[in-house]
Amino acid sequence: MVDARKLAAGGGALVVGLAVAAAFVWMTPRAAARETRAACEALRSSPSNPTLGDLPVVAPDFTAYGHDGQPVRLSDFRGKVVLLNFWASWCKVCEAEKSSLAQMTRDLAGDDFVVLTLASDHGWDAVKRALPGGAPFRVVLDPPADLGRPGPLDDDNLGAIAQAWGIKAVPESFLIDKKGVIRSYMINKRDWDSAVAETCLQAMIDE
Repeated sequence: MVDARKLAAGGGALVVGLAVAAAFVWMTPRAAARETRAACEALRSSPSNPTLGDLPVVAPDFTAYGHDGQPVRLSDFRGKVVLLNFWASWCKVCEAEKSSLAQMTRDLAGDDFVVLTLASDHGWDAVKRALPGGAPFRVVLDPPADLGRPGPLDDDNLGAIAQAWGIKAVPESFLIDKKGVIRSYMINKRDWDSAVAETCLQAMIDE
């Protein structure tokens, strides 16, 4: 015969086990969401941009040109998460950022994510010298509107698109979601291949 007390005890243990499992399943997504929010908060610099205003805001479209002379529009990437990075060959801080940007691009490469960089340079020779081994991310040219010599302290040496986006110095970056909405604005360089950065980016890719 089955001992009723043992059966009751076993049933109680099963109920407790199921309750613990359910609590874990309920709590895990919330813990992951908190981790993601914390990662994205640590990554961003400001909730607003001097020209574009308070975030989130729809990203202004633009057209730039790749080294093959073909036009590249920001709107071409609608449906993908876009990390938009403004830089220049004459910018030493940008040079320091490029290694982690390249590694992150390799880590997260996929159909739902693109890293698009705009170089504030007058021509491709300087850009190619700054990227001697090439790059895993997309590069387009954003030439300055003036005809002056490039220099790190002169806003006039920033590309026309960079200036239209309120960039005051490079590097600066924007994180744009699949609907074309700017979600984060990052001033200065980031360690893009860090756990914090990749956690935030991956969460947006998975949305």
